[in-house]
Amino acid sequence: MSTIKVLGPGCANCKRLTSLTEQALAELGRPEQVEKVTDYAEIAAYGVMSTPALVVDDQVLIAGRIPALSSLKDSLTEQLAAVV
Repeated sequence: MSTIKVLGPGCANCKRLTSLTEQALAELGRPEQVEKVTDYAEIAAYGVMSTPALVVDDQVLIAGRIPALSSLKDSLTEQLAAVV
């Protein structure tokens, strides 16, 4: 199973990305849980300069924006299919 993280300080945009990611996973029928990372050192370790960011299996998929649900589902499908 893949590891999915939302990086950010816990702002409204971070919460929105977390919610959208959980919705996308549910619609895709995926069992993964979304982990929230708020530690600035850990966020910086991913090279992320602008939050929120979405990380799947240690690869940054999205940073500094909130994608449309359909775009997020496409990105997750592509990334998660590579792992299976």
